[in-house]
Amino acid sequence: MTIKDVTPIPKRSYSPSSSSSDDVAAPLLPKSHGDEVAYDEFNGASFSGAVFNLATTIIGAGIMALPATMKILGLVLGIAMIVVMAFLTDASIEFLLRFSKIKRSRSYGGLMGDSFGKPGRVLLQVAVLVNNIGVLIVYMIIIGDVLAGKTEDGTHHYGVLEGWFGHHWWNGRAAILLITTLGVFAPLACFKRIDSLRFTSALSVALAVVFLVITAGISIMKLISGGVAMPRLLPDVSDLSSFWNLFTVVPVLVTAFICHYNVHSIQNELDDPAQIRPVVRSALMLCSSVYIMTSIFGFLLFGDDTLDDVLANFDTDLGIPLGSVLNDAVRVSYALHLMLVFPIVFYPLRINIDGLLFPSARPLTTSNVRFGCLTAGLISVVFLGANFIPSIWDAFQFTGATAAVCLGFIFPASIILKDRHGRATSRDTTLAVFMIVLAVLSNAIAIYSDAYALFKKNAPRE
Repeated sequence: MTIKDVTPIPKRSYSPSSSSSDDVAAPLLPKSHGDEVAYDEFNGASFSGAVFNLATTIIGAGIMALPATMKILGLVLGIAMIVVMAFLTDASIEFLLRFSKIKRSRSYGGLMGDSFGKPGRVLLQVAVLVNNIGVLIVYMIIIGDVLAGKTEDGTHHYGVLEGWFGHHWWNGRAAILLITTLGVFAPLACFKRIDSLRFTSALSVALAVVFLVITAGISIMKLISGGVAMPRLLPDVSDLSSFWNLFTVVPVLVTAFICHYNVHSIQNELDDPAQIRPVVRSALMLCSSVYIMTSIFGFLLFGDDTLDDVLANFDTDLGIPLGSVLNDAVRVSYALHLMLVFPIVFYPLRINIDGLLFPSARPLTTSNVRFGCLTAGLISVVFLGANFIPSIWDAFQFTGATAAVCLGFIFPASIILKDRHGRATSRDTTLAVFMIVLAVLSNAIAIYSDAYALFKKNAPRE
């Protein structure tokens, strides 16, 4: 083969529309790390792979808290809030993509840097750091609870492996988390392209659907046999305290749709970057459907006994044939689902911490030593956090009420209001103001309500 046999590969334009006058040729490797995106000009990702990767980013531990939101809001208002949150998420992502095209930015952090300078980029990276580490710790805690069990308020809840094989050193909590970390998390976290995770993402979504199908099947069986009551359609607001309690669901709903930190990475690897908008909408439609069905059947099945983490309800007698088998199937399928979600959430965490620590370095994919050290260090931090944080809700409520709401609504809306390039419409500005007001007020009320409930619970009894 001579050099004449090699066909030159044309440079790919970043812009979603190849005919746009804003297009620029993207270099194979960026000269600096200021845009904190590590890419190697791979652009062969498929539409379906991108949808599964984004859907897996969205569907995580938040799905287990959604039936509890129905208990607070009622089915009608609860389903309406899921739909509204999906539309607001689509709008905020559209803000990011449209202004990224104007700025010709290939990352969320780069867009924040363009609007607010270095402080904006650093603030975004810190938010991703706080949110993703918190979420990954939650995943590990749930996996440990499901497989190894936990002791709470003096009561021991048996894990699946403990129920099957009895108590042994190898199915204790620390051993299970160590084996899972070394055998599953570490290998999957070593992929340098997010598109390499498309098959595990597809399997992850399938496992979430398995959980939904089993829950729906049990609910329908008990509905036919008369074993469930009609669920509440509207919230039960009897006093001011119960009214403020309605706002505590907002951080959970916000966290359930957070995927903004992965959108640019997925777009950068698409064969046709113009497909990113259909990818986002397809993923949101898929996840919203799963969320609504899970919320309906989960709340229908357990009613006012629905726990904050509905997975804990499957630790009880369901009152149907093969109930224990179905309990184990639900718990194991969801534990496996979270194992496969882990690398998708870990990917942007590693990129952003690298941009925060080494802003002037070459892209992360070009340095195996830096890549390996960051991967090992971050996985170790998550592992230690999962072993020392007692409850998923300690981490979940904190990240949902702080970093998640910033990533999902406050930062995209702030970019619109800053409008450095004068491209925002009056509709954009109105929607941006609404997002910020909704995010700030609802989360302030949610934090106050949670703090008041915690104080009331721990107050000495007379």
